[in-house]
Amino acid sequence: MEIPSLWSVLKVAFDARPYKGHDDHSVHENIKYILDKYGSHAASSKYQTSIGKSVMLFCIYDSYLTPAESWANLLTPSGCHSLCNSYDTMSIALLVEEGHKHNILSAGYTTTYTYFASKGFSFGSTHQNWKAVKTFCDSNNLMFIPTAGPGYINSSIRPWSSHNTRVNGKYYDTALQAATVRPETVSITSSKKWHEGTPIEKAVHKTPMCLYLDCLPHQPSMYLELTHRWAEGFSKEKQWLM
Repeated sequence: MEIPSLWSVLKVAFDARPYKGHDDHSVHENIKYILDKYGSHAASSKYQTSIGKSVMLFCIYDSYLTPAESWANLLTPSGCHSLCNSYDTMSIALLVEEGHKHNILSAGYTTTYTYFASKGFSFGSTHQNWKAVKTFCDSNNLMFIPTAGPGYINSSIRPWSSHNTRVNGKYYDTALQAATVRPETVSITSSKKWHEGTPIEKAVHKTPMCLYLDCLPHQPSMYLELTHRWAEGFSKEKQWLM
């Protein structure tokens, strides 16, 4: 299978991580800086809304740690330092526990994602919950972004972590199958960190020193091929966050 170059389709969305002093005021300044500096860049990931507006994407990791009323200052039109009237953005909240979906709504978010690619690790990352979450989101004009991943090989640092181990693409297939709940967007959690074992990029064996994850010697692009195959299964309007 011929896989198109990622550089021909790759766009960058920003992932806002917690830091000391992290709150709605500081995130407002962070987003404003990024938009002013990179908002018009060709590589900036944009989402086309139903009314034809192109908005820049921001994933807000651990968003639930900040009270909903504080986010409302930033994300609602009447907020004291609202982004709504001056910047075209889409902030994406992290759904971990079931109750978070109500806080996400009151905070003014229009989108939520699950981030964690460990099946069963949280309410949000449990595949069998996605249909109900999607129904809730549809009923409340909220976009739901389920997150898939290839699994982990990280027992060297987390000896107890064996439930979500990669199995020659089967774990990834299962997650992507579960994500077909009519989403507008699908996200993939993958990292180049060797100790976590979540990459999907082309991999080769370096024997006798080591075997690279669960990629077979004759299939160095297995996970990219799986990604490509599933992406083709979604309509052309769907977007992927990685």
